[in-house]
Amino acid sequence: MINPSKKDGQGSFLLPNLESLLDQRQALCKLSRAIDWKRFEREMGASYSESQGAPGKPIRLMVGLLMLKQLHDLSDDEVVAQWVQNPYFQYFTGEIEFQWRLPIDPSSLSRFRSRVGEEGFEAILAESIRLHGRKARERTVIVDTTVQEKSVTFPTDSKLHRKIAEKCVKMAGGEGVVLRRSYRRTLPKLMKDQHNRSHPKGAKSARASARRLKTIAGALVRELRRKLPAAALKRLGEEIELFEKVLAQKRPDKNKIYSLHEPEVSCIGKGKAHRKWEFGQKASIARTYP
Repeated sequence: MINPSKKDGQGSFLLPNLESLLDQRQALCKLSRAIDWKRFEREMGASYSESQGAPGKPIRLMVGLLMLKQLHDLSDDEVVAQWVQNPYFQYFTGEIEFQWRLPIDPSSLSRFRSRVGEEGFEAILAESIRLHGRKARERTVIVDTTVQEKSVTFPTDSKLHRKIAEKCVKMAGGEGVVLRRSYRRTLPKLMKDQHNRSHPKGAKSARASARRLKTIAGALVRELRRKLPAAALKRLGEEIELFEKVLAQKRPDKNKIYSLHEPEVSCIGKGKAHRKWEFGQKASIARTYP
């Protein structure tokens, strides 16, 4: 999507100008004049391409809709629907004449949030703080901490080692590297031996299979390091380092990795009899005192 086109500020001589129709003493009119809209265009313009895709919607329109959504506690669908009915909403987002059609599809707001990312919302927050000045500071803040569970299976070393081996084979195939062995038939058999790990008769074979899985994973990682081209190794180096860290970690270690696709997951004690542990991240919520 290329950079959105800018409006020239001139309306039609057949339709009255919104600015002349609206009461400029209203809060949204005052706020629209106080906000530095060009700042958003400068900081968020980098999220758009210069030559590819269709023209984007005006950044002021998208940022203004997000602000109105928060100010009036509306959903994406509601803020777009009310924009068509409310001339003050349209004036706030930079419209010169009253519009009768929806400005965007509500799903475009979700895509815009993904496009500008965390930096875009930091720019909106910074502008809000600039407008309010000292009034933005609160004397009392309520902070609460909880645990946000992640969608990961119960982690075991054998599971992680098998995933490392499978990912190494996949990475080698994607880069055109020929491995000595792929272990495609061996890995399922070794994992099958882990099913009876808690039974006395199956414990010995389970431990042997776990050691074998770790050996295979380590051999594939080392072979991949040797055979990958320099450019591919630079691109995939971070993921390979993650594999090596998993293979090197031991049971009493701290800050262990429990999931390859969510490496930041931690093991957190719940202190409850039915479920002593959960795997996720600590999440903090802060709000101003009402």
